[in-house]
Amino acid sequence: MQRFICLFFFIFLSNCGTAEKKAVEQIVPTKEEAILVYKEGLEAVENSDFFYASKLFSEAEILLPQSEWAAKSALMTGFCFYSINFYDQAILNLERFIKIYPASKNLDYANYLIAISYYEQILDEEKDIQPLLKSKEKIEFFLKKYPDTDYAIDLRYKLELVINQLAAKEISIARYYIKNQKWIAAINRLNVIVDDYDQTVFVEEALFRLVEIYYNLGLENESKAAASLLGYNYNSSEWYKRSYKILNKNYSVPSISQTKKDEKGLINRTIRKILFLDDK
Repeated sequence: MQRFICLFFFIFLSNCGTAEKKAVEQIVPTKEEAILVYKEGLEAVENSDFFYASKLFSEAEILLPQSEWAAKSALMTGFCFYSINFYDQAILNLERFIKIYPASKNLDYANYLIAISYYEQILDEEKDIQPLLKSKEKIEFFLKKYPDTDYAIDLRYKLELVINQLAAKEISIARYYIKNQKWIAAINRLNVIVDDYDQTVFVEEALFRLVEIYYNLGLENESKAAASLLGYNYNSSEWYKRSYKILNKNYSVPSISQTKKDEKGLINRTIRKILFLDDK
């Protein structure tokens, strides 16, 4: 009887093992089935259903491990989150993509999207400065590592805007200190603009404020030095005229013309190169 029970139990375990093996074999998708999930994600992107597409690409990455399809799926997940303004999720997925797929030929695009995701969170100079600083950091990293890419053209333009925003933040704080007659604190902020953001439009106002503060404090030499610097570099500026009205009411200045840059971005134009759309 005991032998019979043992034999029955052995047969039962053997059958269970075989059944489980067959069940596993049945649920493991083929490569073709996994690629269908990826292509369904592409269709969702084409229909601008980015949230659903992100789920499909995440699934495709799991179903197609250690393949070019997996790398593209991971990148597309980040792109989809970016497209619906889920910037934190986009950054996390893109950073994971860079870590897991360091040999991908699309690393430049992933880094570009990270920089843009920080950039898109910038509101104005009155808000939190951290997105400005992170955006500047990521853009400068990209320009150093990928200086000759098409993305670099767009990011150079955006870096100018970020730097202008940072300068605007400094001038806003300086104005607050001036309003509250905190002269030393105001001078320190204004000098940051003169030293670090001298290519922005705010440097003209910063120099004028220095002329004004130094003059009111009785520091005439320092006031004249700031006015001379303003006049040498920006002699057509209204701030220059105002500064010399403080020191010399009869002073007149000539006018000169200035030029501006105009550049554009390229996110959606590039994404089709990364997708397998051209393989259809």
